[in-house]
Formats: sequence, structure tokens, C-alpha cells
Amino acid sequence: MSDKSKKIGSYDKEFVWHPFTQMKDYEEKEPIVIESAEGSYLIDSEGKKYIDGVSSLWVNVHGHKVPEIDEAIQEQVKQISHSTLLGITNPPAAELAKELIDICPPGLKKVFYSGDGASAVEVAIKMAFQYWQNKGKSEKKKFLCLDNGYHGDTLGAVSVGGIDIFHKTFAPLLFETFRAPSYYCYRCPLNKTYPSCNIACADELGKILEENNEEIAAVIFEPYVQAAGGMIVSPEGYLKKVRDYCDKYDVLMILDEVATGFGRTGKMFACEHEDVTPDMLVLGKGLTGGYLPLSATITTQKIYDEFLGNYDEYKTFFHGHSYAGNPLSCAASRGNLKAFENNNTLEKLQYKIDYLEKELKEFEGLEHVGNVRNKGFMVGIELVQDKENKTPYKSNLKMGSKVADKALEDEVLLRPLGDVVVLMPPLGIEMDDLKKLVHATYKSIKEVTEDS
Repeated sequence: MSDKSKKIGSYDKEFVWHPFTQMKDYEEKEPIVIESAEGSYLIDSEGKKYIDGVSSLWVNVHGHKVPEIDEAIQEQVKQISHSTLLGITNPPAAELAKELIDICPPGLKKVFYSGDGASAVEVAIKMAFQYWQNKGKSEKKKFLCLDNGYHGDTLGAVSVGGIDIFHKTFAPLLFETFRAPSYYCYRCPLNKTYPSCNIACADELGKILEENNEEIAAVIFEPYVQAAGGMIVSPEGYLKKVRDYCDKYDVLMILDEVATGFGRTGKMFACEHEDVTPDMLVLGKGLTGGYLPLSATITTQKIYDEFLGNYDEYKTFFHGHSYAGNPLSCAASRGNLKAFENNNTLEKLQYKIDYLEKELKEFEGLEHVGNVRNKGFMVGIELVQDKENKTPYKSNLKMGSKVADKALEDEVLLRPLGDVVVLMPPLGIEMDDLKKLVHATYKSIKEVTEDS
């Protein structure tokens, strides 16, 4: 190891506290120091290349060093790097808003910028709450969310989350919500089987709305894939059914597409699979192609109009972030959308999805793979101790982490969710690299689970 790598590693261990990382375990290993990147590869300080198997935590869209995004940032920094969006505007923010509305589901009209996905969720929560206050329906102040849902780590986002291992510590700080069962078909909370269940989990949500719609402001969930919950994929028809219930009971629908947006499921937005338009669409992660922080909460004209009034009516949405609508971030996002168009990204992705789904069938034959699920390029491979009984491994065995460690030997970087091995490569990954990623993952799972 070079002197430079040793120095960075020592600084890292001494001064950096890593997110979602048990630092006791981390400090026992030599850190991987990522210094550069190219295409679908991350390159460490020793020059070793790794396939970016989870898109640098689900943000990188086309790969690294994308010409359209590089050029957009370089041109913008020559003009201005930041200007507030409070009461004034800037070209990239205005132009990006128009471009986002052009590609969003029909009916969405207004873009409110933030810095990350959790912040955009906070906006949606506060906006939905104030919407009903402004309409004179002050009793509608609660939210309905799903078990296994994840919407970020700020307190409002945690309040509408449903992953106990992440959220239970903070329970005394959170506001009360209604909770509906997850669309987790492999471990159905209702002990039913799809499709004979007729999507009973959506009906359970409908029952909650029927009984409590007068106090519920909005339903919030991730369409088609509960990502951090373990890449849990909803049955077809769930989304449309929930939209119908929201309409029937006059409750807003907030779709969190921070993880599922920008092509991850095979369409630009997951809600397009069922032609559903939410009242609020939350975007983040891939919005800038994985370059810079930026998120957006996109709403209908109907919601926006309820915030219009005379100054002394105080209907203003009193919320905003210092870097909201940052010109550099918005320029990067415009470059991202340009790359989608120039490279026919979504069209080319279909062949890769077909290949991936065919290869994933092989994983189902492994003795300790209980369930393989995907929607487009979002893949979850659930490891189990006992396949017949769906018995999970004990957490102290850290099977998912062991698989990720084994994959490093084949120069593949993975980040599991517990014992769910996640694959979520950049959409622009070359076929040879996709094959290498899939084969290395299969090999790692097979070797780790059969040796346990």
C-alpha cells in the first residue's frame, strides 16, 4: 500500500464517522479509498478497479465521467455557482423545472427544490399538512405509510418510515402515523398468495382510509419498490388500486421516487408503469446523474393554488433551504436529462433488463437464496438459512456483508441490505460489465452460503 493510501486511511479512521456503518467493524479493516472513476468502475488509490454494483448508493445513472454532465457543470461554474432562490431565480433552476414537468406524469405542474431526498420528503409532508390547513380542513393532519417503507433520516421522514432497525431508536421524537402492511409478497404480512389475494394489502390500506380519511392528509409510499426495505417489489396493480382509494376518500397521494426515479425500474418514473399521477412526486438521488445534491417535490396546480393569498393571510409555504435551486446542481441535472436523450438510455436499457432477468433465474436454484425479485435494474436477492421455511439467518452471521466482502475478490463493490444482496448498477453499464457483475455476485453468494 502506498504512503498516500496509508495517510488517507489513517485520517479516515481517526476523523470520519461513516453513515449507516458500525464503526467498530469498520475500524478493523483497511478502508477502500476511492480516488477516481470511469464508466461503471470506481478506482481506488492503488489503481484497482471495481464495478460500481450499487451505483454509488443508487445515485449514479449513466456511469462516471458523463460528457453531458461534465460540460454542463463546467459551463455553469464560469457564470455563477450559487444564488438564492428566495424571491429571485436563475436560468438553470427555471429551465430544469420546465424540463422536469415535460417528462413527469401529466397533471404535475410545480417544482419545489431541496438538497436531498429526505429534505424533499419533509417538504411533501409539510406541504400536504398545510394544504389542508389552508383549505380549512384542519382535522386532516395525519399520514398513512407502509411497513418496510423508507423515506430518509430526518425526523419527519423517519416518522413516515417503517423499518424498525433504522427507526425504533428515535420513536420518542416522532409524530404518530397510521400504518398499512407492506406489499411484501415473499413474506406476506396477511399470509396470502398473489394473485389469488387480489392485492389484499392495498385493500387493507383502503380500509384504513375508509375509517380515518377525515383525519388523514396523505398516503406516502415508494411505488413498485421499497428500496431500503430490501428491494421489495409490489405486485402489478397495487399502485393503481391505492390511487383509486386516495381519490375515493379525498386523501393526497405522495409517491417517493427518490430511489425508483430516473429509469431505475425501466421507465423514467415507476408510477408510469400503471399510468398513475400522484398529487406529489418526490425526486432525488439520480436527479443530477449522481454528481451533486439536488432533490425536488413536484406538485399539481391544485395544491399550489391553495398557497396563494394576500400577504396577511399567511398562506405562504414557509419552508426553504439555502441551496435550493443551486445553479450548479440544476445544471448537472439538465446535463443528466440531456444524456438520457443523447444516449437513448431508456430504450437501450430494455435489452439489459431482459438479460438481467434471465440471469437472475439462475440464482433461484441456489440452496440459500429464498427469493429473487426485481423491477428493472433494482434487484434484491434474499438469503435464507432454510429455504423451505423461509428461515432467515441470524443477524450476527452477517451473511450479506460476507457476500459483499467475497465479491471484492472479483473487483465488484456491493452494499447489501442486511441479508438482501442488492444489485443496482448504473443504467449505462456495458453488457460485458453487467455480465461480470452478475456472475461475480452469483459466485460470491454460492461460495459464502455453501461454506456457512
